[in-house]
Amino acid sequence: MTTPGFRILPRIHTSPSLVQLFEGLPVSIISDSVGRLGGTQSLLPRHRPGLGMLGVALTVRVRSGDNLLIHKALQIARPGDVLVVDAGGVLDRAVMGDIMKSVAKMRGMTGAVIDGAIRDSGTFRDDDFPCYSRGICHRGPYKDGPGEINVPVSIDGSLVNPGDIVVGDDDGVMFIAPSQAEALAATCQGRAADEAATLAAIAAGTYDDRWIDEALRARGILPR
Repeated sequence: MTTPGFRILPRIHTSPSLVQLFEGLPVSIISDSVGRLGGTQSLLPRHRPGLGMLGVALTVRVRSGDNLLIHKALQIARPGDVLVVDAGGVLDRAVMGDIMKSVAKMRGMTGAVIDGAIRDSGTFRDDDFPCYSRGICHRGPYKDGPGEINVPVSIDGSLVNPGDIVVGDDDGVMFIAPSQAEALAATCQGRAADEAATLAAIAAGTYDDRWIDEALRARGILPR
């Protein structure tokens, strides 16, 4: 039996083969491939620079400043999960700190995305556990609820469903519906190949920048 505001819904299974399609793909390439829509804008990486994050969303929605259901999510987490928490973007209390980070690592989770505040920020900064949050606050949370697990959540303006693929790097985080994974990964691989070719041409001194004047002519800035 569930109580309104207290729900733990069944896990959504996402094939590991779909997740692995995004191994090594930059967030910027994924963003460009979906029309530069979605993903995080205001959540910043709190971990050591250079870390990548890849996994499956274990979603949690909590009352502002309360982390009871986040603790429950950590208890039921599986290796490869990414903790994705809708804490309402409120920054007056942290909902995750060093202890919870350590539990997440123990469970084999591959990262955390917190639309709210964390604390013990120095331990995140020096760690190899990827974490993104909206802010930092020393004040700790309550543990009363309510909250929900494996429900759709809003993260920095993006809708994230349980089971979505989560990709993160120094630029931010993107969320991918499994139903779109194969087609999107193919588009991303093409864009990545094009970018690699451009960088190789720059290194070789053969970069073709005629597109700049062509774009200006199309806008009437330069004569045709």
